[in-house]
Amino acid sequence: MTMQRLLIPLTVTNLALLLLTVAAQIGPGLALDAAPVVRGRALEIVDDQGRVRASIQVQPPTRFEASGKPYPETVILRLIDANGRPEVKIAASERGAGLSFVGDSDATQVILEAEGADSSLKLTNKNGRQQIVKP
Repeated sequence: MTMQRLLIPLTVTNLALLLLTVAAQIGPGLALDAAPVVRGRALEIVDDQGRVRASIQVQPPTRFEASGKPYPETVILRLIDANGRPEVKIAASERGAGLSFVGDSDATQVILEAEGADSSLKLTNKNGRQQIVKP
């Protein structure tokens, strides 16, 4: 009888430890040692074939507009289709920001811009017909 009194609590304790161990391995993995920030100059996400499907880059102020003024440093997020064509772009610079969506051809576009004190929404269909909305 004394041995049975000892074996029952010991068995229950072992079962509880086993359940806790299994639950810790099956439960959601918590990254307790995760770095608080990921830093880099650019980020690219690729698909199974190694094609870039999304990217975030900082463009230096070296490209020129038609007016001859340089573009300021610009951060660009691109979401790219399987053919390598950017379908969504989000850009931000000291001048302002813009968001663009492209349809099945480059002619089909939606462009939302806020530059300086001005903002606009430009809609273009495949036939080249445009509608510009300004406040």
